[in-house]
Amino acid sequence: MKSAQINKYGSSEVIEINQNTPEPTISPGKVVVTIKAAGVNPVDWKIREGGMQQLIPLQFPSTLGMDFSGDIKQVGEGVSPSDFKPGDEVYGQAGVISGGSGAFAEIALASVKSIANKPKLDYPEAAGLPTVGVATWQALKENIELSKGQKILIHGGAGGIGSMAIQLAKYLGAYVATTVSANDKQFVQELGADVVIDYRTQTFEDLLQNYDAVFDTVGGDTYRRSFKVLKKGGVIVSMLEQPNSELMNQYGVKAIFQFTQADRERLTKVAQWVDENNIRLNIEKKFSLDETGDALDYQRDVHPRGKVVLAM
Repeated sequence: MKSAQINKYGSSEVIEINQNTPEPTISPGKVVVTIKAAGVNPVDWKIREGGMQQLIPLQFPSTLGMDFSGDIKQVGEGVSPSDFKPGDEVYGQAGVISGGSGAFAEIALASVKSIANKPKLDYPEAAGLPTVGVATWQALKENIELSKGQKILIHGGAGGIGSMAIQLAKYLGAYVATTVSANDKQFVQELGADVVIDYRTQTFEDLLQNYDAVFDTVGGDTYRRSFKVLKKGGVIVSMLEQPNSELMNQYGVKAIFQFTQADRERLTKVAQWVDENNIRLNIEKKFSLDETGDALDYQRDVHPRGKVVLAM
């Protein structure tokens, strides 16, 4: 089978398309999946470049990729037929960190703890959903406990996570402000954003006050400035920054760093929400498996509107 692998860390030149990768062998609690599409996330190029090696140490050669959608080919011991069986359409994660063999491949091994039944999306859309859907669900439903009438600022509203977060926040009945570049204004308004701020020409902390929550997908100076937007007792959840106790005390707010965990329960809830509310995932660009290097560079350099996926 074919897979996109690396034998060392580096830029896109280190990616090798291995035409003769051995098919993964089944083991207890796992499934072998025929991959139909794989989602590309910022973490994928960070892993390739070695930026995550202390958190996610790889054994070379290593097949890249986490998010996928596809069909179950084989189930291992201990997997109940009432849970998963051959032919089931599933989505989730098959990354090495989650006990899989890597999603950027024609066939992959995945843990049953990291997959769920695929929502009623096409394969590319479903492949783009696991990380962004679960990150959004974990932040807004579990960490922030966002409720009707509350006000939330979502940074990076046109990105994969941000665009899902706007839709979930509106579903929960919140008032939503978001930061984007000017050419993404209409896109996020169509998703339901109430206030759209051009981060290049406007200063969000001068325009927004007394917000209940901030969901930060940008980090750095944007994270630090976001504390000014919150009311006392508010909460900021960041995908990138550890809690800053000095700012927490200064503004009387709660700060949470979120490590997203795409487990079966969350994936199932996300799929149900997507199906029941006709949520769409915007796919900005599709690449082939042979173009994995280009796909990772595009994700890193272009800041796509929505998602980038590999179609097998």
